[in-house]
Amino acid sequence: MNTSNARDLSDITPTPVRRPGGPSHPDPRGGWPRDRSKPNTSNVLLDIRNLEVRFHTPEGIVHAVNDISYRVHEGEVLAVVGESGCGKSVSMMAVLGLIPRPPGEIAGGQALFMGRDLLTLSEDEMQAVRGGEVAMIFQDPMTALNPVLSVRRQMTESLRRHYNMTPEQAKTRAIELLELVGIPDPARRLGDYPHQFSGGMRQRVMIAMMLACNPDLLIADEPTTALDVTIQAQIVELVTRMREQLLSLIHI
Repeated sequence: MNTSNARDLSDITPTPVRRPGGPSHPDPRGGWPRDRSKPNTSNVLLDIRNLEVRFHTPEGIVHAVNDISYRVHEGEVLAVVGESGCGKSVSMMAVLGLIPRPPGEIAGGQALFMGRDLLTLSEDEMQAVRGGEVAMIFQDPMTALNPVLSVRRQMTESLRRHYNMTPEQAKTRAIELLELVGIPDPARRLGDYPHQFSGGMRQRVMIAMMLACNPDLLIADEPTTALDVTIQAQIVELVTRMREQLLSLIHI
């Protein structure tokens, strides 16, 4: 892939977005903005307790995740390491309610995010969590991005949902994010569709989308798989630097 026009990301610091707050726009999460200048690792952000996930197949039951437990604190980076097919991605998708049921089934456990069990939330409640509070960067951007919607439509949707931005405000933020992850000529490329981007560029778009709402927890599922070596280290550094905004990170 030709990266000669890609922007050097080494000196970029992500720009946070203010969530609606104040008397006229109460924050359902309990007040905004929080002081993100000092990570408080004594506060548990995500508490996974005895999570079990299985799939019902014609050949029988597949036990994908068996009784895993761990905690992620505010401002902490947690690495989930394991061989291919051991259930790393499945466990994260289960937490976000992205497991198709059936054939999937959450057989047991809890996923407490800021004290709420995500496994018991309705789909409407989970939509408020996904993107705004917890975001996930997937391995394959081609299956994660909608091929019939423009990048602009997909990037601005979460901004308008979580921040009540006007279309123009959302567009401006989307352009800023595309520039942040090294997309050349972001204002023009915003109107393109996923198939018009290379594999590496599509992954950068995915990363920009997940950073759009400054989530409290970012789940990165091998986010640099489709990127060339030159950009891989810069993207990892960029995501890691989000800790300055007290972003917690689960890196698979």
